[in-house]
Amino acid sequence: MDTQDSPTLHGAGTAAERAATVEDFRHNLASVQERIAAACKSVGRDPSSVRLLPVSKTVDEARLRLAYEAGCRQLGENKVQEAAHKAEALADLPGLRWSVIGHLQTNKAKVVARFADEFQALDRLRVAEVLDRRLQAEGRGLDVLVQVNTSGEASKFGLPPEEVEAFVRQLPAFSSLRVRGLMTLAAFSADPDRVRPCFVRLRELRDRLRQDAPDGVAMDELSMGMSGDFELAITEGATTVRVGQAIFGPRATPDSHYWPG
Repeated sequence: MDTQDSPTLHGAGTAAERAATVEDFRHNLASVQERIAAACKSVGRDPSSVRLLPVSKTVDEARLRLAYEAGCRQLGENKVQEAAHKAEALADLPGLRWSVIGHLQTNKAKVVARFADEFQALDRLRVAEVLDRRLQAEGRGLDVLVQVNTSGEASKFGLPPEEVEAFVRQLPAFSSLRVRGLMTLAAFSADPDRVRPCFVRLRELRDRLRQDAPDGVAMDELSMGMSGDFELAITEGATTVRVGQAIFGPRATPDSHYWPG
């Protein structure tokens, strides 16, 4: 269950209807931003400190053009080939940035190096090595987040929290990778008592790493929270929330399509 949207927590709102017009997208984006602002207000945070990353997996090119017209300038995708195809198809849209948020196999690293602006699921040195080599060949750099498995679920990718510090200390060797912080997927549950500890764990880990981060490594970003739990994530310090169905509406493709394996 590595990349599915989380179940909706009580009081967190419901998935939007399927967006089919520019006005639909404007409405859904405004609704999500209002929810972000309310969550920030509840804990005394500035809403501008939280980045909304619309997750566009399974959404077709025509609807993405509508979302762009409604104001989307960054899109998150789980599957590399799907993301690369969309990036090529939408290359005429100025300022559109792509974030790869799903598990990456080394044989797909060269594809990511060509088009992505951000990679949020770094959890292996071999992937860092291959990405760095391909990025240098392309003359590009890449923002990266280290994925942490804060729920301890075998179905999720990411490093165990206790292995993150040693991993991060090796990343300055890869000069094309700009390390920005950490990412996690919470436990797949509608129970906030199961979900919240995952977010707390990531924030506390980030705070510890920040105190003695290697040169060239920033620990500012906390990417956590999806359509069903992003408000809870914000109250625990999220700086990026990855929201799909609350913006685009329900998906025809089942979430199992995005599970490991």
